[in-house]
Parts: sequence; structure tokens; C-alpha cells
Amino acid sequence: MMRIPSMLLLACALALSGAARAADIVRATYDPASDELVVEIAYRGANPGHDFVLNWDACDGAHASARLADRQGSENARQDFMVSERFGLADLPCRPASVTLRLGRTAHASVDIPAPPPRN
Repeated sequence: MMRIPSMLLLACALALSGAARAADIVRATYDPASDELVVEIAYRGANPGHDFVLNWDACDGAHASARLADRQGSENARQDFMVSERFGLADLPCRPASVTLRLGRTAHASVDIPAPPPRN
């Protein structure tokens, strides 16, 4: 698989999202080595390294959804930034599952999460 440089992804995401959007999900993937959800987020803010949290909704069969929230989301949007966040999935009760992530009103991404790895 071809790797696209992060700054290029950031530029594309911001160009496509328009000036009114404060944040966007650039990419969301599952990392089997760490059993984590990896989410790259482009956002506008006053400083780099915003901390995003994941708020899970209840599972609906083999589907789960969660909302990403920016803990510094109320600051002035002055510059474009990108951050990569990792979220552990050990407590996700409905696995395997298709997970839908939402950020704001229009940004969303879906990721297939396999059954949990065996515990030793």
C-alpha cells in the first residue's frame, strides 16, 4: 500500500472540507499489533497537539458508533494542524463490529474491527 505524506493529507483534507469546518477525520484504521483504533484528525486551532477523546455510544448488533471530541475545541481557529490519536478497543463489547466515528456534524469514517485477540 502506498503511504501518502501526512502534510499532503492535511492539505487535501482542509481543502476539501472548506473554511467553515474546524476539524475533519483524515483517516481511520485498525492496528492489529496494538488492538487500537488509529485516527488522523485535521483541525484548526491556536496550538498543535490537541487532545481528542472518543465517546462510545451503545452497540447495535455488530455495529458501534462513537463521537470524537476535541478537548480544546473552543479556542480560536488560527492555523491548520493534524494529530494522530490511538484508542484502545479492549472494552468494546460488540466485536467483530463495523465502527462509525463522527466528528462534528458532517465528518465521519467507518472502520471494521475484528474479534478481539486471544488473551494469554
